[in-house]
Amino acid sequence: MKPGKNNLITDVAGLRVGNASLDDAKTGVTVLTSDEPFLASVDVMGGAPGTRETDCLAPSNMVNDVDAIVLAGGSAFGLDAASGVTDALAENDRGFRVGPVTVPIVPAAIIFDLLNGGDKAWSKNPYNALGRKALFDAGVGFDLGTSGAGSGATTANMKGGLGSASIVLSNGYTVGALVVVNPHGSVVTPDTGHFWAAPFEVDNEFGGLGVNTKTQPLFEPKNEKLAAFEAKANTSIGIVATDAVLDKAQANRFAVAAQDGLARSIVPSHTLYDGDLIFGVSTRQKPLSDANSTELQMALGHAGSLCMARAVARGVYLAEQSDNDTLPSWRSLFQSK
Repeated sequence: MKPGKNNLITDVAGLRVGNASLDDAKTGVTVLTSDEPFLASVDVMGGAPGTRETDCLAPSNMVNDVDAIVLAGGSAFGLDAASGVTDALAENDRGFRVGPVTVPIVPAAIIFDLLNGGDKAWSKNPYNALGRKALFDAGVGFDLGTSGAGSGATTANMKGGLGSASIVLSNGYTVGALVVVNPHGSVVTPDTGHFWAAPFEVDNEFGGLGVNTKTQPLFEPKNEKLAAFEAKANTSIGIVATDAVLDKAQANRFAVAAQDGLARSIVPSHTLYDGDLIFGVSTRQKPLSDANSTELQMALGHAGSLCMARAVARGVYLAEQSDNDTLPSWRSLFQSK
C-alpha cells in the first residue's frame, strides 16, 4: 500500500474539502463535499458525542446519500455550521428531492474547543457563516494542522489539529481519512515526541522519529510541558472514505474498522470525556468483485484504520503555535531536536 498523489482524503476521486477559521477565536469548520451525493454511515464510540443528522445514517434507516459532512469546533454552537452549509446547498438546488422541495442532507459533528485561549465573546454565533465559507472553499487541496475545524483543537498535552492521509491499495481502490484531533488522551508516548502512530508512518510524513523504544509507564511524563493530562479537550471526529462501491451497512463497518486508527494513535481513546465518531463514506465508483467481496471489505477496513492513525499524527505534527495558546505545539517542543 502507498499514499495517494496528495496523501489527502481527496485522493478519493470526486471528494473535496474546504476550511474556514476564526484565528482570534481559535476555532473553525471543515466541510467534506462532492459534486454528486455520496453514501455515508457513521459509528460513535466516545461517551460524549455532539452531532446533527447522524441517526439517519444508521443502516436500518432510509437515507443513503448525503450532500456534505461538517466537522466543526464550538461545541453545541458549532452545530449551526451545518445550517450554513445546508442553506448554501439549497440555493444551488442540491439535496434530497421530495416533490417540488429540495432538502440538503448534511450530517455534522463537533468538538469542544471553548477553553483553548481564543476569544469566544461573540455577539452572534459565527458558525453558520463559517460553514458556508468552508463549503465555498472546498477543493482537492486543503491545509492541515491549525486549520478549519482543527484551528483550536488540543490534546492532553499539546495542540491538536486537522489531519488527513490516504492509501492506494494494490488492487487499485483508494482509501482516505480526515480527522479533527482533539482528544482527552495523548498522541505521543510519555515524555517524548514519538507518535503512537509511528509504526504506520509513510515517508516521514510526521517527522520520521520512529517508534519509542524506551520502557516508560503511561501518563507519568517528566517533562512538565507534557504533564498536563487534564480534561482540557475532548472528542476526535473524522471521516474515512473510499471509491469502492459499498452499501450502507458496509460503510458502517468501514467506519467501525477505522475507529482502530484512533485507538492506535491516541492513548487513551473513546473515553467518557470523548465524543469520538467516524463517518464512513463511499463514492461508489469501483464495484467490489462478488468473488472476493469479503476479503476486499476487510482490506478496506484495515486501510481505513491505518489512514486514520496516520492522519491523527499528521494533524498534530503540522499544528502551528500562535498567541494565547494554552498548550505548546509539537513543533515548538520537538522541531529543533
